[in-house]
Amino acid sequence: MDSATQRAWSWHRQGLDGSLEGRGAADVLRRAGWARSVGGATPYLTLFCRAGVRREQADADVAALSIHELPTARGCTYVLGADDFAWALALGRDAAEAQAKVLDKLDVPRSELAALEGAVLEVLGSGVGPQGSGAMDPKELKDRLGDAVRSLGEAGKKKGASTTLPAALGLLQADGRIRRVPVNGRLDQQRYGYTAWGLEAAALTPEQVRTRLMERYLGWTGGATLKQTQWFTAFTVAQTKAALADAGAVEVDGLWMLPADADAREGFRAPAEEQIQLLAGSDSLFLLRRNAAGHFAEEARERQLGSARLALQADLPDHPIVDRGRIIGLWQYDPGEGRIARWLFDAPTTAVAHRIKEVEAYIREDLGDFRSNSLDSPSSRQQRIDMLNAAV
Repeated sequence: MDSATQRAWSWHRQGLDGSLEGRGAADVLRRAGWARSVGGATPYLTLFCRAGVRREQADADVAALSIHELPTARGCTYVLGADDFAWALALGRDAAEAQAKVLDKLDVPRSELAALEGAVLEVLGSGVGPQGSGAMDPKELKDRLGDAVRSLGEAGKKKGASTTLPAALGLLQADGRIRRVPVNGRLDQQRYGYTAWGLEAAALTPEQVRTRLMERYLGWTGGATLKQTQWFTAFTVAQTKAALADAGAVEVDGLWMLPADADAREGFRAPAEEQIQLLAGSDSLFLLRRNAAGHFAEEARERQLGSARLALQADLPDHPIVDRGRIIGLWQYDPGEGRIARWLFDAPTTAVAHRIKEVEAYIREDLGDFRSNSLDSPSSRQQRIDMLNAAV
């Protein structure tokens, strides 16, 4: 399969070809992959560009627990559907344990941590958070818990653990006993509270959980190398090979894939007509395999913005404009101007100009801004906006 067809195949498996139009948020995330969430707007654009889901509907789905942000693979937070909550949480348990082990080295006995977990559950079960909500932010929790939370002093600060509370919250969240919720209901704001949950644990062994993730991952990507699967899953080589075998995966052209996808890929043909999307730099199309460089056409691989060659960077410096899996330009949102700043490698076609206007209107009307992560701000991205404008 040539590189253009391979890009289009990945595009198709990600549902960016219109095949997921009209689907609900949970269904999109199950079929195309969990949306990476770091206090940015990626989950919203993930749903909008694949299925036309607007922010109001996405927020309603969060409130109804149809979708939710949880720590899972590699201990990273993703937005995923309700059917995946329990087994996906099991994948994030090791990261929570690692945080707890830091406290072991600071002479915090597990009995003390367990007692703090119990105290947190008691407070969340009987209290009401800010503005009468059912969630409490970390400061209010700390105030309510009093001496049950221990300060770890300078030694703790050096290890990234100033108090015992974050480790206890991490363990409780990994077990599904509490959940973290955005205080204003929006996924692109980095202010959270905690509420009691009581999610029933998945009735799967660790091996079965790894196999399920492998099945989902290969379905989301349409095929990935051994190294790519290890990067996303954080499985050991032995665990990866076992999960691939249990999933019945086959190797084709250096990619591991599900048998049904191997058959479908063989007869796949790239669409003849343009299919334009403006995606987040951390969209699943790139993040799952961390292979943004492979989405540039050969003639664009030497392009630079500033001093950096785009095709040599593991992660994109800006958000991509994409046609059937091929990156044809970059963009950022300029809230001051209420417009998308963009750099297109070639003159815009009618389809490109139309889609830019659609996404521009969506961001302006639904989101107000498009933040990549919790630290992103209009001022922090102004230099990138200026560079894109200058490159036009």
